[in-house]
Amino acid sequence: MVTVQVKWQGKKYGVDVDTAQPGETFKMQLFSLTGVAPDRQKVLVKGGQLKDDTDMAALGLKDNQILMMMGTADELPQAPAQPMRFVEDMTEDEVAKALEIPAGLTNLGNTCYMNAALQCLKAIPQLRAALAAHAPASAQADPRQGLVAALRHLLDQLGESGEGVPPFVFLQLLRQVFPKFAERDPQSGGNMQQDAEEFWTEMLTVLDHVLKGSGGSGAADRSVVEQRMSGSLVGRLSTEEAPEEPATERRGTFRKINCHIDKTVNHLSQGIRKGLEEVVEKHSDTLGRNAQYTATMQIERLPEYVTVSYNRFFWKTSESVEAKIVRSVKFPLDLDLAEFCTPELQEKMKPARAFLRDLEDRRMAERKLAKAGKEPAAAAGDAAAAALPPLPAAEIHPDLRADVGCNPSGMYELVGVVTHIGRTANSGHYMGWVRKEKGVGGPDPKGAGVPDTQHWWYKFDDDQVSMVTDEDILRLCGGGDWHTAYLTLYRAKSLE
Repeated sequence: MVTVQVKWQGKKYGVDVDTAQPGETFKMQLFSLTGVAPDRQKVLVKGGQLKDDTDMAALGLKDNQILMMMGTADELPQAPAQPMRFVEDMTEDEVAKALEIPAGLTNLGNTCYMNAALQCLKAIPQLRAALAAHAPASAQADPRQGLVAALRHLLDQLGESGEGVPPFVFLQLLRQVFPKFAERDPQSGGNMQQDAEEFWTEMLTVLDHVLKGSGGSGAADRSVVEQRMSGSLVGRLSTEEAPEEPATERRGTFRKINCHIDKTVNHLSQGIRKGLEEVVEKHSDTLGRNAQYTATMQIERLPEYVTVSYNRFFWKTSESVEAKIVRSVKFPLDLDLAEFCTPELQEKMKPARAFLRDLEDRRMAERKLAKAGKEPAAAAGDAAAAALPPLPAAEIHPDLRADVGCNPSGMYELVGVVTHIGRTANSGHYMGWVRKEKGVGGPDPKGAGVPDTQHWWYKFDDDQVSMVTDEDILRLCGGGDWHTAYLTLYRAKSLE
C-alpha cells in the first residue's frame, strides 16, 4: 500500500493505492473523491497516461509522490445563490463569527487586568441573567448604577461582536467610581498597571450592592453575588499565650478563598488550608494586654461559584516593590472542598457527593469505550455505561435544597483563570482563560494532529483570542516566567 497525493483543479487528495490492483481501481477511487468519471480522467504517470489496465506495481510509486489529474465532473456545479467568500477575503469580525470565536477586549492602555477579569465574569451565566433583568436606577444619584449598566452593555457587545470590543464607557465609569484605577505612572505618563484581584473584588462589591432586591432577608432580596459567589466561615479564636483562656467563636463571610503560598506549599489544597488560618492581635482579658490569637476557620456554606486568590505578591523592602512569588502551585481541573468544611456540612453533602462519584465512574467508563472505538450504547449489559438520571431533589438535604445558589456537594470544576506574567505587581501582563462548554459556540477542533483534551479553553490575550487544551491550563501553575494563575474560578458540578 502506497499513499500518493493527486492534484486536481488546485486541490490535493491523499489516495491509498493498492498496487496489486489495476489502474481502473485507482480511477474509481479518484471518481469517489472528485466526481470526475473514469472515462474523463487524464492521470499523468511515468510513461504517459494512466490506463484501466495499467499495472500499478510497475509504476514504482512512492509515499507522498504527486500525480497530476485533468478532467471535469459530469455536471458542472451551478453558481451559488450567494457569492462564495474565502477566509482571506473576510474581515476579522466575519472570520470570528464564522468560526464562532468569542470576542476579546481592546487594551486601552494597561487595562489587561480589567479585560482578563471581565472575560471570567462573563463565564457566569447567572450573573449575565441578573444584569439583563436589572432595571438600573439613576446613575447621577449613584455612579455605581452607571457602572453596572455599562457592564451589562459591554457583555452584550461581546456576545454580538466577532472582533475586539473597546470598553471605553465602562473604563470611564470604573475610574469615576474607583479613581485608583486611573493612576498614572509618574515616569512614563501612561496608565499604571493595576491589580486584577483588586478589580475583581471591587466589582463584586459593586454588583452585590446594585443587584440586591428590596433589602430583605429572603432569597429574592439577595444579589446573585451573595447567593452564588459568597460563602460563610466559622472558627475558633485562641491564643497560646493564655492556654487557660476559653476559645471564642468567630464567624465571617467570603467572596474568595485565599491560597497562601510559602516554601512548603506545592498544591492548591495546601495553600487553602494555610489560608484558612489567620493570626490576629487583640486584647486578652486574661493577660490584661494584647496577644497573638490564631483563628482556624472552617467553611459552613459553599457557593455555586468559588474564586480562589493566589497570594502571589509581597512587599520587598530592599527594592520598594511588590515582588512576585513565582513558586509552582499546582491546581486541579476538579476541586473538592469538603475537607475544609464543618462536620455538619460534610454530613449534609453526602448524598450529592455519592451521586457525583457514581456519575464520574460512568463517564470514565464511557470515555474508555470511546477510546476503544465502541459506542457506549453498543456495550449491552454494561451498567457502567448506562445513563444516570438526575439526583432527585428530595434526596438533597433540606437545608441545602432551600439554600438557593449553594453547592450541595462541595465538588467543583474549573471554568476560568486569570493569569499574570511578570516579576512585580506594577508590571507585566494579565490574560484570561475561559473553558469552552461542549455544544456552546463553534465546534471543538478535530482532525489529524489535533491534541486530545477533555475540554477546550479560550485564551483571551486582550483582543487576541485563541484556543488551548486542558494541558495548557495546567501549565499555568507557576515556577517560571510563563503566565501564572492569580485567580481561579470554580463552578459547582452539576447534579444532572
